[in-house]
Amino acid sequence: MWTDMFDLDLPVMEKIVRAIIIYLFLILGFRLAGKRELAQLNAMDLVVLLLISNTVQNSIIGNDNSVTGGVIGATTLLIANYLTVRFLFAHPKFDRLIEGSPTVLMAEGHLNRDAMQKELVTRTELQVAAHRQGFGSLGEVEQAVLEPSGVISFIGKDPTPTEAMREQIVAKLEELTRQLDELRTVVERR
Repeated sequence: MWTDMFDLDLPVMEKIVRAIIIYLFLILGFRLAGKRELAQLNAMDLVVLLLISNTVQNSIIGNDNSVTGGVIGATTLLIANYLTVRFLFAHPKFDRLIEGSPTVLMAEGHLNRDAMQKELVTRTELQVAAHRQGFGSLGEVEQAVLEPSGVISFIGKDPTPTEAMREQIVAKLEELTRQLDELRTVVERR
């Protein structure tokens, strides 16, 4: 029983090479699929990710269901990821090539429909992301950027529409106060 749990059906080196090949394939696949797949998941994206993990499982471990085989595969993936992250940190040009660059989805308060279409981000998804970051509506947003990580960053209008309205009301109240003071002065003189 114990030997079945830990005996490998495949050579260790083959398990390591399989895991590295699948790791590199998935990095390339997700890069080509776009930034949206990384963080802005909808139900269909989640299903695809779950199916991918199940699909590549046998490619990594082969017909081996041993604990040792699983540990070797998982360890290889963790080490490959660690080395990749360290390499990309030290080589920013490769990082930009693999990670991509930010995409401006909204600038000066206007939607960039071409960029949204390219990245497959709908107006509704953009609104939901804005609400998550505390904006009441896209009308309060000056700029929205889809980062290489898949996160959408927002910069609010300065001032926000609510703040602008408040400033207008305060200015009108100050004007009314000034006019009342002038009227009091005129009345007191008479």
